This record gives sequence, structure tokens and C-alpha cells, in this order.
Amino acid sequence: MQNIVSKIDKSAKIAVLCGGMSSEAEVSMRSGKGCFDALQRLGFKNSEMVVVDKDIALKLKEGKYDYAFNALHGKYGEDGCIQGILEILRIPYTGCGVMASSLCMNKEYTKRILSTCTDIPMAKSAFVRKGEDVYEKTKDLKYPLFTKPVSEGSSFGMTKVDKPEDLKAAYELAVKYNDDVLIEEFIDGFFVTVGVLECEGEPFATEILEIRPKNEWYDFEAKYTSGMSDFIVPANLSEDVTKHVKEVAVKAFETAGCRGVSRIDFMMKDNIPYLLEINTSPGMTTVSDLPAQAKAMNIDYDNLVLLILNSAGLNK
Repeated sequence: MQNIVSKIDKSAKIAVLCGGMSSEAEVSMRSGKGCFDALQRLGFKNSEMVVVDKDIALKLKEGKYDYAFNALHGKYGEDGCIQGILEILRIPYTGCGVMASSLCMNKEYTKRILSTCTDIPMAKSAFVRKGEDVYEKTKDLKYPLFTKPVSEGSSFGMTKVDKPEDLKAAYELAVKYNDDVLIEEFIDGFFVTVGVLECEGEPFATEILEIRPKNEWYDFEAKYTSGMSDFIVPANLSEDVTKHVKEVAVKAFETAGCRGVSRIDFMMKDNIPYLLEINTSPGMTTVSDLPAQAKAMNIDYDNLVLLILNSAGLNK
């Protein structure tokens, strides 16, 4: 893809929102620094890194920003909260709007919405609220299982459970992060992820990234430690399967009401892409998936940042 043309005036004052109050704050700081540096190289000299805390509304109001570039991950930054503040302050921002951000942050409700599409495969699962009997709720599921906090990122609180006697401890770990826990049947396949971006308002899928973690599964260490995962891009999929995965990714993006940028994660088994989740504010660190996916289709990091910046204001 050729260089992206900016829709934003180079003199605009841009707040790069990073840090935040979630368990992913440190990752967000790294994403924010990368995006800020790219904006500076692109000529947006009035861009500033704005570390998000409980005083963020005041910071944004006093800063008189023209745009916000959302590099936050997790609670308050990826769940519709910061988006709502930006809407109230009438600051155009990048990525998904309030509704899609809130929906996709909750893995259970994402699955409920996407289940309206019969051609988006997903693992069989159970939704367990705090205080409910985890064994009763999962009695119809087959082991191994995966326990996940329903609204958390970067693999925090996730556990692979091979036998029933280990389920309670895994559930107790997940519930430390959220009161609600999603428990899914483990799909013995391989992990792929595909970005969905927009150009001139039209969504398109990036190249598919296949990830082979050196740990048992794609946990926090495998995600954010250089050398702990092998990245294969484009993924080792046939042309027909590649096309199908991209189509499913774009359909999920549109069904969930996403705008600007997202990353869709799948487990592949028998050439079937089982959708795991939609990430509405993907990592933008040097070892993150989305920059690698974009690079494989000749979109370098700076142009990826510019493409995302161009989405500011689309999320109405």
C-alpha cells in the first residue's frame, strides 16, 4: 500500500492517551510512546503524550486538544469510558466508539452479539457470575477448558484447565480481575490474528499473523517478551482459508459496530477459524501484533499510525 494521505491538519493539537488505570497500563505507555514518536516523525509537532489518570477530563479540557489518539488498553480506556468523556468534551478520537468499545471489552456479550451470525464459529462456553457454582455452570463443557476474566486483556487472569479438580483455582484467579468469568472449551489448534483497519471509511483486513508461542499458550510473557513467540506472516494457510478468515474478521468488525481499528483473534482447527475476541485498541509496541500484520502488507509503523489517526471522528 502506498503512503497514507493525512486527513488531519499537521498543526492540530493531538493528545496521545496512554497509561491509564488498568492492569495493562505499562503496555499502554509503550504503545503511546511509539505512536507519539510516529506522529512527531509525521510532522504532527503539536502532539503530546497525555498520561491518563482520574483527572483526565480536566487535563483534556485544559489542554484544548483538537484530537485524541487512543493508545489505552483495558479498563477505562478500551471499554467505552474514555470514549464517553471524549464525546462529552467533543474531542474527535481514534478507533471504536462508546458502544462497540463497551461491547467488545466484554467477551461474553461479544459472543452473544456475534452469535447472531451463523457463519462466525466460536467455542462452546459458559458464563459464570461471581458466587455461582462453577461446576454446575460448566457441566456440559468438555475438558480441557480455558478460564478468562470476561473483561480483561493481555491474557491477565487466564488459565488452561486440564482436569476438573483444577477448575476452582483457575476460576478464583479469573474472578480476582472481574466478577464475571468466561469459561470456554479449549480448541486444540493454532492461534492466528488479523487486524481490521479502515481506509476512506471502508474496512479491510490486514495479512493474517500466525503465532507459535514458546510457552504452552499465548500468555503475557509470550505476548510482550521478545523472542518468546515465533511470528509467521502471512500465516501458513491456503489461499481459500486465508480469504475466509479475512472475511470473517471484517464481518465480526462490522457486526460489533467497530470503527477505525480492531484486531480479531482466532484459533484455527481443521481450517475453521474459531473467533476468540475482538480487541478494539490493539497494542502498538515494537513486539505487538498489529504493526507486524500491517508491515506484511507494506504499511510501515508510521503509516499505520496515520491510518488510525485518520479514523478520528468516524466513531459517531
